[in-house]
Amino acid sequence: MKLSDFDFDLPEHLIAQTPLEKRDTSKLLVLDRKTGKIEHKHFYDIIDYLNEGDILVRNNTKVIPARLFGTKEETNGHVEVLLLKELNENIWECLVGNARIVKVGTLITFGDGSLKAECIEVREEGIRLFKMIYEGIFYEILDRLGTMPLPPYIKERLENPDRYNTVYAKIEGSAAAPTAGLHFTEAINKKLLEKGVQIVDVTLHVGLGTFRPVKVDNVLEHHMHSEFYMISKESADILNKAKTNDQRIISVGTTSTRVLESNYTKYHTFKETNESTDIFIYPGYEFKAIDALITNFHLPKSTLLMLISALANKDLIMKAYQEAIEREYRFFSFGDSMFIL
Repeated sequence: MKLSDFDFDLPEHLIAQTPLEKRDTSKLLVLDRKTGKIEHKHFYDIIDYLNEGDILVRNNTKVIPARLFGTKEETNGHVEVLLLKELNENIWECLVGNARIVKVGTLITFGDGSLKAECIEVREEGIRLFKMIYEGIFYEILDRLGTMPLPPYIKERLENPDRYNTVYAKIEGSAAAPTAGLHFTEAINKKLLEKGVQIVDVTLHVGLGTFRPVKVDNVLEHHMHSEFYMISKESADILNKAKTNDQRIISVGTTSTRVLESNYTKYHTFKETNESTDIFIYPGYEFKAIDALITNFHLPKSTLLMLISALANKDLIMKAYQEAIEREYRFFSFGDSMFIL
């Protein structure tokens, strides 16, 4: 399986730079993977495609202002740090710009000096482990010194940082948004509940496993970085009951999908857990947990495009993408949505 198999040409003007004023007014492409039928709707029409008894699974992770700009104490050299995940108390795995100047023992100061980071381990691909040094509450300091970690293809300034979080974001710790959830509003959630759809939350803190580009020609040689996820006993019980009753399990986004597939593959049931996953889903994978997926339009050659190509036929996905391009759908994080059923 070659990386080029997952490439496509996307006009630059279709890369969404800003969120729409109303979350649920984005376009919605509905793809029936059994018949190949494609419909063009708006996201608020999603209610028509979910039925009483369906289980909708969301990722309730909350994006933190994970991008920090600091200076190396010895030289005053500028260093950009992206917090990826907390490994132990005050020990963070980070992606570092200009990483070659950051070695073990390097001390970086951020802002007014209320936060410092000491490098304690050098890892490959620009990753470093830092011990965070501060007084007070870490997330309060981060709110003051950090910025929202928007993807590099978004050049516009985000006027309202809350728009890079879902309306149901709850558990802090993500370095990027689970973007399929950005289309949901409180009103849509309410209507779904009224229709008899059950909403279940899981947590996956988005990191390199989700957004790291594939750099090898042979897709099978790609190394997935692990990401932390959680499933509560309550969520596991609801999901297991749904499996028993043959109810549809619909995941919101590729991150929710990876949580459910990782958990069910490992335990052959849904199980309460706090652990990490490095599952890599690509064509040939047999889905065990989910029946349908709400997702965004993904980058060429990305692991996310590979995941949805595993759920539906790859040629069908590429056909749907081409139709979306012809109809001027907006792509990537702030772009339009897709429902694969």
